[in-house]
Amino acid sequence: MALAFDEFGRPFIILKEQEQKTRLRGLDAQKTNIAAGKAVARILRTSLGPKGMDKMLQSPDGEVTITNDGATILEQMDVDNQIAKLMVELSRSQDYEIGDGTTGVVVMAGALLEQAEKLLDRGIHPIRIAEGYELASRIAFEHLERIAQKFEFGLSNTESLVQTCMTTLSSKIVNRCKRDLAEIAVQAVLAVADLERRDVNLDLIKVEGKVGGKLEDTELIYGITLDKDMSHPQMPKRIEDAKIAILTCPFEPPKPKTKHKVDIDTVEKFQTLRVQEQKYFDDMVQKCKDVGATLVICQWGFDDEANHLLMHRNLPAVRWVGGVELELIAIATGGRIVPRFQELTPEKLGKAGLVREKSFGTTKDRMLYIEHCANSRAVTVFIRGGNKMMIEETKRSIHDALCVARNLIRNNSIVYGGGSAEISCSIAVEAAADRYPGVEQVRSLSLHPPMFIFVNHCH
Repeated sequence: MALAFDEFGRPFIILKEQEQKTRLRGLDAQKTNIAAGKAVARILRTSLGPKGMDKMLQSPDGEVTITNDGATILEQMDVDNQIAKLMVELSRSQDYEIGDGTTGVVVMAGALLEQAEKLLDRGIHPIRIAEGYELASRIAFEHLERIAQKFEFGLSNTESLVQTCMTTLSSKIVNRCKRDLAEIAVQAVLAVADLERRDVNLDLIKVEGKVGGKLEDTELIYGITLDKDMSHPQMPKRIEDAKIAILTCPFEPPKPKTKHKVDIDTVEKFQTLRVQEQKYFDDMVQKCKDVGATLVICQWGFDDEANHLLMHRNLPAVRWVGGVELELIAIATGGRIVPRFQELTPEKLGKAGLVREKSFGTTKDRMLYIEHCANSRAVTVFIRGGNKMMIEETKRSIHDALCVARNLIRNNSIVYGGGSAEISCSIAVEAAADRYPGVEQVRSLSLHPPMFIFVNHCH
């Protein structure tokens, strides 16, 4: 390949032996596409099931990720082939919709493509193969509905939910603590679930992690944790029966929207400006005190003067809290987010039984716990671990367990694992194929071997 320029200076590429290059067509193109899909499935095959191995991935900027979550592996992979990208999309849609089984769907798709290749070699048209797969999948789905078992659960009877979540965590690196983590996941989902409508809002479950401690220290907090501390070191570290003002307005004098310039040419004018600023700060703090607030959580920062004044007036404050966290605090405490000090009223304050600051290890890391909230339907899973990679993988594992618990609340049907459901479907498809003459039978039977391939990799 060489780069050349025409008479106008525009570059164009000269390819060597271009006349010998041909476009792939027909069976060759189909086989190339199948090979790309099989290659992706082959990569994920070794990380499937309880004996599956973790993959170590390095990003272009040198960051290392260790995981056996199929969706994460495929997200991190640099895939060029369009068919391989479809496999990535398949895994991603499984992650969004179901939350678990992201490796299994790719391995299953790869096994189906493998069988399709054999049918193509026998001269069967691709559309006929696709129709056969569609027919076989309908038979398999109906059979799954028949063999599925329903189980009862409630707030006091959660053992069946815990057992099912444990099967999700069995193939993860956290499997030594799978019982504890499964119980945490189930309790978190039941805390935010609407059992009458069979609906779960996973946005109300916040998953936080902090390096240090051990995996067994992971806990469920019926409230919110903030990776912040009090704005002044002399402010109280523990507040009981807190009334929280949630503000999106800064503790600073108002600024005009237009460009402005202040000329100060005498000491008196400077003193007047300073007194006016002091009055602004005084009024803001006083408004918070007048409505009965005992803690201020602010989206923006404030300078040392405002900080000193808050401490002097015995009003603890937290600054630089993100918008998502503010919303969760408002949901948990039953408060309202206030955009202007003038709109602050006692009814808009959030209520929490306990707000405390907790220190970790010797690194002076501190976090704020907001517990015993007025509305306990916002919870936090707080993960501890030896290093960042361990915490990230635990977060992914907890996400899978949360999704499984949510799916069981929506539909409490289960089939048994270890490949038994797949084998049962395979037998059902084989039996049903006898009812179809000719090519249809071959197409339906082609779903039979992938079930065994899939099961072999489960064990």
